[in-house]
Amino acid sequence: MNKHAKTSALMAALLSGAFMTGSALAGEHKAGVWANDQSVANGVVSAGKVVAEQNGWLVVHRTDRAMKPGPVVGHAPLRKGMNMDVAAILSDEVRSGGMLMLMVHSEDGGMKTGAFEYTLGAKEDGPIKKDGKLVMTTITAK
Repeated sequence: MNKHAKTSALMAALLSGAFMTGSALAGEHKAGVWANDQSVANGVVSAGKVVAEQNGWLVVHRTDRAMKPGPVVGHAPLRKGMNMDVAAILSDEVRSGGMLMLMVHSEDGGMKTGAFEYTLGAKEDGPIKKDGKLVMTTITAK
């Protein structure tokens, strides 16, 4: 088989596989945050995957069993679409057992694009809601 025929066969296989699994792939790209409980002893918290519908921020809030977002203790920029292994440097100590809420915020409002300007309760660079719910997950620091 010549190089052109091999390439054509490969492309056909890839395209047929993509069309067959299109609905499964669509589910993987819904807005969300995927992270596990983890050690934050190195001063960083990570999300394995974040899907954002627009450029924005992964914001780390303190939280507790009431599951209300508390003070911001870290943030990292996000690109529209799928973001893998997103790491946010913590600006405050988080002890083992502390709960953190990893939440997607927008890059809307504020004075500067590319500068995180949110403060608790503000509208600038505020939380994004999808179907009336915050786009977030919670983890426990180990």
